[in-house]
Amino acid sequence: MKLALILLSDPAVNSEEALGRVFNALAVAYDAKQRGDDVKILFHGTATRWPARLLEKDHPAQALYAAVADRVVGVSCACSEVFGAAESARQSGLDLIKGNPVPGTSGLPSLPALMADGYAVITF
Repeated sequence: MKLALILLSDPAVNSEEALGRVFNALAVAYDAKQRGDDVKILFHGTATRWPARLLEKDHPAQALYAAVADRVVGVSCACSEVFGAAESARQSGLDLIKGNPVPGTSGLPSLPALMADGYAVITF
């Protein structure tokens, strides 16, 4: 199975709902990884702020994030710029993805390209 997990939730709201979304996305990635499935994790929109938070040692999802960090493809370049997360993404060692050259932006990941490559796209 090929899965592309797209995170959209905003950690800045500090809500249980946002934490639940990121935790469940990471849990799906962990399950797929354990099964030997091809899984990719991408951070879009305000979710581009998540990687820096998930690297904090006291974050409740830190251990789970560490277990699937090798499946993180990167963060949306344009979104990370708009939401102030480009530098923290770079410092986290993540790629800024810009395969979809949306006019007026530095580019975003292409979800249709993932689907064309056979990935089921799930958003959180």
